[in-house]
Amino acid sequence: MTALERLGAFFNGPDDAGRGLGPLSREKDPLRLRTLVMLRWLAILGQTAMVLLIAFVFQYEIRLWLTLGIITASVWLNIILTFGRRFVQRMRGWEAALQLSFDAVQLALLLGVTGGLNNPFCLMLVAPATVAAANLPARHAMVVVVAAMLATISIAFWHLPLPWRPGETFMLPDIYRFGFLAAILLGIVFTAGYAWQAALESNRMEHALAATQAVLEREQRLSALGGLAAAAAHELGTPLGTIQVVAKEMLHSLKKTDPLYEDAELLVSQSQRCRDILKQLSQKPETRDSVFDHMPVRAFLESIVGPYRKDRKEIIIQVLSEGHAVEPDREAGLMILRRPEWLHAWAAFVENAVDFARSIVWVRIEVSRGFVALNIEDNGAGFSPEILSRLGDPYISSRVFGEDAPKAEGRSYSGMGLGFFIAKTLCEHTGARVTFGNRDAGGAYVRALWRRDQMDILWIDEGDVS
Repeated sequence: MTALERLGAFFNGPDDAGRGLGPLSREKDPLRLRTLVMLRWLAILGQTAMVLLIAFVFQYEIRLWLTLGIITASVWLNIILTFGRRFVQRMRGWEAALQLSFDAVQLALLLGVTGGLNNPFCLMLVAPATVAAANLPARHAMVVVVAAMLATISIAFWHLPLPWRPGETFMLPDIYRFGFLAAILLGIVFTAGYAWQAALESNRMEHALAATQAVLEREQRLSALGGLAAAAAHELGTPLGTIQVVAKEMLHSLKKTDPLYEDAELLVSQSQRCRDILKQLSQKPETRDSVFDHMPVRAFLESIVGPYRKDRKEIIIQVLSEGHAVEPDREAGLMILRRPEWLHAWAAFVENAVDFARSIVWVRIEVSRGFVALNIEDNGAGFSPEILSRLGDPYISSRVFGEDAPKAEGRSYSGMGLGFFIAKTLCEHTGARVTFGNRDAGGAYVRALWRRDQMDILWIDEGDVS
């Protein structure tokens, strides 16, 4: 787990960090009772309209009271749910699963007394399973899917004749009916599976973006501490000044031989020290020393790669300008803003490269008139084709598979798989275009490219900014 993943887990909590990642334990926002009740009312209106249309417009022979009785069961369920519980209440997964299973069985009964698989509206049996797969945890959605499939199989063998013209009957050939049965069963499985997978990807993206947002919010809170410190310094200045005046008066009224003289002297010196500290805190950003805002590019990169040099991998830092190495005496004048997004994102890229490098990692920053590029490369096994096609999406937790994957002592490659996603998102948040792939000479690379006006990087020569 990378530093960014640990930070996301810190904000979300240990349960939230791992919640919803397993295929059968995905947590979702529970369905509202209002949603199912409204969907059921729509189904009741549609069913009633079709029954009345067949009976009184087409004048087909239909068991009117039996069909209306089956529809009435849904009406009573809605009435009980509406007045028996809070209408906006969110339901637990098993409650929603029971209601959707009831809808599947009720629809199957209605179809069973109106022709079974001969009724073209059998296709509607797909609906409850799809709603369940898109909105419920997998174990609950599976119950609804199984109920819908069993109901479909039941009406294939036990059903009443299809309402038809008086004196005539309509019956599909057996081979066609069994083909229709297979099609409906496959349709239930396919649409439910597709809805489940789409909802899973959406849920994963939501968690990943929430973790990214947590990182940004934390940095914004840290930045806001500067303003709070200035405000506190302003508010504390007056009472601290009063304390210092009183302490000086006490000091002047005491003789040097008095036991309290040293205490009063210490009080004066410490109050003066507090005032000096508050004065520094209350300085406006534009009056601060530029070293607090900018630092040499090489020093910035060293602060990022420093924690990873202990992994016994060689890390080479290169600073280039217009394609050529910057002279050491001029390199010290290339300054970069200490942006927290870059600290977190670049550290995640470096950590990933060190994890999978065999021996060397290159960290290269190139400054030109129009662009600034950051390249991080390693000489490891590179990205596998399976991972490369999905890299940049959340929850991709490994770069390589198989025996060619290098092993790092004491390092685990399991985790949320959010590190690369958050790092890429943070870079893109500052305007970068992030690309990645495999080097021709072996290993992987990550490249982030900014326009020069998007990157707070500048030359300082002899104290002047150019």
